[in-house]
Amino acid sequence: MSDARTLTNPAELHDPTPFGYSHAASATGEPVFIAGQYASDSTGQVVPGDFAAQVERSLDNLRTALAGVGLGFEHVVRLGSYIVDHDLAKLTVLGKALHGAWADRLPAQTLSGVASLALPGMLFEIDAVAVRPAGHPDSAR
Repeated sequence: MSDARTLTNPAELHDPTPFGYSHAASATGEPVFIAGQYASDSTGQVVPGDFAAQVERSLDNLRTALAGVGLGFEHVVRLGSYIVDHDLAKLTVLGKALHGAWADRLPAQTLSGVASLALPGMLFEIDAVAVRPAGHPDSAR
């Protein structure tokens, strides 16, 4: 399936792609909202691991949630990322992981540094807005 998103990074603004996002994203279709995904196992327990491992597991869970509604990373137009005790080193880790998932077609994103998340041991959480294109086989589920 082709990428139906339009991603925009105006020349008048800084290049956001090293940080793992685009300034603006749009698509035509039905919005799909994916709840915050974290480094959880199938029972909802936080999987032990450092920040990088939690980011990768969270992205795996995001991929699974998207697949559950017939979509993939190419349908995501916006991300919300939440990092406990955010610092530049964690931003670098997140940027690499996002490039691994989206290459150079990065969705828009807002990153929030937070003191804590819902469960003990959670270091990262990510939510998403995707767009199911008109005519997609899973439209009007």
